[in-house]
Amino acid sequence: DGIMPQTQEAIDHARAAGVTIIVAINKIDKPQANIDKVKKQLAAANLNPEDWGGKTITVGVSAKTGEGIDQLLEMIILEAQMLELKANPDRNAKGNVIESGIEPGGPMATVLVRKGTLRLGDVIMCGQHYGKARALINEEGKRLKEATPSVAVKVLGLNGVPDAGQEFSVVDD
Repeated sequence: DGIMPQTQEAIDHARAAGVTIIVAINKIDKPQANIDKVKKQLAAANLNPEDWGGKTITVGVSAKTGEGIDQLLEMIILEAQMLELKANPDRNAKGNVIESGIEPGGPMATVLVRKGTLRLGDVIMCGQHYGKARALINEEGKRLKEATPSVAVKVLGLNGVPDAGQEFSVVDD
């Protein structure tokens, strides 16, 4: 479909944050998929693809068939190694809310841990909401005792529903 308004918004946010951008061009399994059209639009947005002589990594993927996902993960790992990205797991956790809502157990927030380790029983502050992590559940529905950097978990125990994108922090009390 090409660069959509939400894609342009994501590009703008990434640029404002000063982070490296890797582009996953999705829906390559569709017969009308035109990767070159998307790369042309990326170049127009000052994201010149590597295979066109630029610096932006682009990978064609299909969320439906799984095609290209392994290559995308390899590119992310390679870029992280090149930039020497590391997170300290030995500190209080910080991260962001990916999604949130109400579940039978109460307010729920799926969070992505950026730094530190989130542990069962930790006190969490997230905007105006707070609570104690009563449950940490991974994407397979398995209960965890802790979530290290780059792990996404569903957290139960907050006193309300935080907004997606909001930052959370573990505090001592």
